Amino acid sequence: MNVDLKPADIFLTRGSGFLSRAIRFFTQTIGESRTKVNHVGLVVKSGSLKNAVVVEALSTVKHHRLWEQYGPPSTDLVTVFRAKNLSDQETKEIVAKAETYVGRKYGYFKLLAHLADWVLLGAYVFRRMAQMDNYPICSWLVAHSFAHVGKYFGVEPGAASPDDIWDFVTSHAKIYEQVYPLKPLE
Repeated sequence: MNVDLKPADIFLTRGSGFLSRAIRFFTQTIGESRTKVNHVGLVVKSGSLKNAVVVEALSTVKHHRLWEQYGPPSTDLVTVFRAKNLSDQETKEIVAKAETYVGRKYGYFKLLAHLADWVLLGAYVFRRMAQMDNYPICSWLVAHSFAHVGKYFGVEPGAASPDDIWDFVTSHAKIYEQVYPLKPLE
């Protein structure tokens, strides 16, 4: 499939490992349909699926080609959404904000804050207290990069999970278009 990705495109993934399944379980709220994704990142340099450069929070926040992490032999499912309501300047600012996090260590304690809030039925308590800007997690990085230009995913940036971002982009077709469906990269 020939797809060109653009800066500020959002990619979401669904992994099959234990941590991926746990993240999907603990980000699902009562009465909500099953969580589809467990990770999110941001395209920062245009290109095909094989050449586009992304920023994402892994063990550290890093740049790499999307294909390097999620192309074969990876079996992770990947989808990409594009905001239709961004000016060129907003796109540049989102990318620049995401780039400021490159090199920072992953915020493992924020995952615990998400878990603690899940126990409180999704209340935004522990995540609010864990606003450690120097230690981003994937959804925090994307949500704060977009919030930098006044764009939100229906929740406070510090409360955002990959599922919240998925729910927002899939339910706002006037604002977001899917440019690659949820499937393995090919």
